[in-house]
Amino acid sequence: MEARMKNPATLVPAAVQPIQELMRAAQSQGLPQELMEMIHLRVSQINGCSFCVDAGLKNLRKLGESDERIGLVTAWREAPYYTDAERAALELAEAATRLADRVDAVPDEVWDNAAGHFDERQLASILLMTAVTNLFNRLNAPIRQVAGSW
Repeated sequence: MEARMKNPATLVPAAVQPIQELMRAAQSQGLPQELMEMIHLRVSQINGCSFCVDAGLKNLRKLGESDERIGLVTAWREAPYYTDAERAALELAEAATRLADRVDAVPDEVWDNAAGHFDERQLASILLMTAVTNLFNRLNAPIRQVAGSW
């Protein structure tokens, strides 16, 4: 497999720094890095971005996550390896990624569940991580960025 073109963020140099700053901001609210990477992985799985799925798997391994937690994040609802807070964050990330799947993109039940586990700054962090991951996915998937490259 070969990418169709260079990554758009590298072709528009003015985009790189703001994207990196947004990622740093998303990760600045004290949430565990493992949770942020799980959000990144799950959103990337939904969007079919092989490059980001590969990066998410590797980052979670580096953080010491178990094969079970990494491999079953796609089935987090049925797998026993996640805390209630992690489940709430993953559910919010999924809803915020699949905006067009429902009339009420993020139902009150999903929001209230997440808000029961996280304060507003942490919710902002989860939403920013979800948004940045969606940005990455929407840059990488159309150009067929090769997993393991870059």
